[in-house]
Amino acid sequence: MSMTNVTLYAYHAHQCDPKKCTAKKLARFGIIRLCNTIKKLPSGAILLDPTAERAFSPADEEKAQKGLIVLDCSWEEVERVFSLLHKKRMRHRALPFLLAANPVNYGRPFKLSGAEALAAALYILGQREQAEQILAKFKWGLGFLELNRAPLEDYSRAKDSKEVIEIQGRYM
Repeated sequence: MSMTNVTLYAYHAHQCDPKKCTAKKLARFGIIRLCNTIKKLPSGAILLDPTAERAFSPADEEKAQKGLIVLDCSWEEVERVFSLLHKKRMRHRALPFLLAANPVNYGRPFKLSGAEALAAALYILGQREQAEQILAKFKWGLGFLELNRAPLEDYSRAKDSKEVIEIQGRYM
């Protein structure tokens, strides 16, 4: 796919350990824009939301040009914070089955860090270089791609959300 780099955002809820916060680290490198209020998030962008009904797929490429957003909060607060974000006009998409490589949740399905979630979405869109640029900032980062190479390749070849869900069934 021939898209330019996707603009990346994180809604930062100030709930995580600043030393382990992948969004803050990416912001220090100028890779992601941190937003402290919902108002600052772009309308029409895609929010990577594990509670969303629709799976993220290559069909989201055009919408992703408005931006990809991750929520940077504690996993214990996810549902509460995502419900606040439903008020803003964004497209909510869930990432398909992938394993975390971050040290906090290594090997756990769906428990991705913000950096892993953004990299996975970019990879699915065919933006492999941008995905690798994000992950290279973490000692464990490129291990995420190694751990999930086969499903990421398969998801990136799907035509839509429905096909991503079918593929996901083979990995669960």
